[in-house]
Amino acid sequence: MIAGIIFTFKVLPRLSAETLLDEIKTNGQLVVITRNSPVSYYEDVDGPAGLDYELAQMFADRLGVELALVVPETFHEVLDELAAGEAHIAAAGLTVTPAREKRFHFGPPYQEVSQQLVYNVAQRRPKNLSSLDGLLEVVADSSHAERLHYLQKVIPTLSWKENDELDSAELLQLVAEGIVDYTIVDSNEFTLNQRYLLNLRVAFDISEPEPLAWALKKSEDKSLLLEVQKFFREIRDNGELTRLIERNYGHVDEFDYVGTKIFRRHIAKRLPAYEEMFRQAAEKYNLDWRLLAAIGYQESHWDPKAVSPTGVRGIMMLTRKTAKSLGVNNRLDPASSIEGGARYYSQMLEKMDPDIPEPDRSWLAMAAYNVGYYHLQDARKITRMLNKDPNRWFDVKESLPLLAQKKWHRKTRYGYARGWEPVQYVENIRSYYDI
Repeated sequence: MIAGIIFTFKVLPRLSAETLLDEIKTNGQLVVITRNSPVSYYEDVDGPAGLDYELAQMFADRLGVELALVVPETFHEVLDELAAGEAHIAAAGLTVTPAREKRFHFGPPYQEVSQQLVYNVAQRRPKNLSSLDGLLEVVADSSHAERLHYLQKVIPTLSWKENDELDSAELLQLVAEGIVDYTIVDSNEFTLNQRYLLNLRVAFDISEPEPLAWALKKSEDKSLLLEVQKFFREIRDNGELTRLIERNYGHVDEFDYVGTKIFRRHIAKRLPAYEEMFRQAAEKYNLDWRLLAAIGYQESHWDPKAVSPTGVRGIMMLTRKTAKSLGVNNRLDPASSIEGGARYYSQMLEKMDPDIPEPDRSWLAMAAYNVGYYHLQDARKITRMLNKDPNRWFDVKESLPLLAQKKWHRKTRYGYARGWEPVQYVENIRSYYDI
């Protein structure tokens, strides 16, 4: 049973000699089966999101057709429904395995992951699979189950349970709650869930890095497969694939368990006193209040009396000069500081080139908030000199640290800056906002 159909459809058998690709273009619809997961597809505050979704939408746009998504209730239905002809492509964070290659065609790999054994820190960390002393539970019909069957030939005592109702994220939750002792997930899935499940750790990898790729039903008609291959080759060559992966994963690379625990505690104890102030200021300047609050947390940990050695102070850590220009008379007054910070960030957004797309526009504006607009422009100039895109945060964040190097900042108008600071600043805010 398929649930959560975003568009109602049926992939009909072809009645003419046209290729599958021609049929998709004629019908104006590409049907993609995926899964509801942070690694593939989910609904964000701004609409559909997730790496597989973004790639699928990009591919549909390339073909000039509408994207129709199918989201099954369980993971094991994904490949079964693909084999039954219910979709043209499965884009669901699928690992390419020998067993799956016997059933399906796979497109080019777009990411590599390792299979990781995850445990609760309340338990003793196992050294290897032979030392497991509790229940190991994995998703049924998954690459993890396939890997365990292979390893069981070497470790005959290895045992586990396969769950055909829950997905990897739900099994991680059971491990966090102490209901299940261990599970196995792909490294990218653990990366995106670890900020919410703070008592989970990786014990060890049970596989070498493995490729993720789209799956297609095996057929003599390879027109769609060839187009998928061409698509991935092009987005790999032009850097778009790298930018998409950065957009989905880059902000979690700097994950810190202690910092996240403190942040969650401050959400409960400090934020309520200032939440309405953030909401009002954000509404006044047409901003996302949660993003404004994340900036405030990065600046002061929501401490209205915060003072730095350099003289910036208040919940938004405004300099005396900036506060004066914004009309903020008392930087230690939370409402005034938050309103001033919102206005200043809004000014940075307005200064950004109008052709810079979101979310890069917001990230670049954050960097300008931290390092200054003109230093950001210098970094964008360096980005152009390196033949990269000055409108992409992924490219500009590589150039910002160069502002601290003489051979680079001597080529700019405004000179030296501690360019690594805005990079960390923006990545931290992205992580806080995501939590």
